[in-house]
Amino acid sequence: MVLLFECSRDRGFKDQVTRAALSIPSNIAEGEERGTPKDSARFLYYSKGSAGELVTQLYIAIEIGLVDKTKALQLIDETKQLSAMLAALIKIRKGEVYECPAGYQAKED
Repeated sequence: MVLLFECSRDRGFKDQVTRAALSIPSNIAEGEERGTPKDSARFLYYSKGSAGELVTQLYIAIEIGLVDKTKALQLIDETKQLSAMLAALIKIRKGEVYECPAGYQAKED
């Protein structure tokens, strides 16, 4: 990521992109340290939001000429793949916290 913006003079934009990128794994780690599937899912949502923010910032960077389009599009693709993986993990975590309504019992055949 840093190499993509090495020639950019817009340090504020570069810092914002860096913060969004760092937020993705940081939120995953924080959620896993919380110790419950519900907390894990919540922080995975935060990570997914940061991935969306990063994709948007990369598209903006392309449009305003701050980065090489080919390299940025590759990062966008990788970030979208990561977002899909996060969505799958969220589904898994949400499945772990699902509780049957009170009084519900499955029918026996």
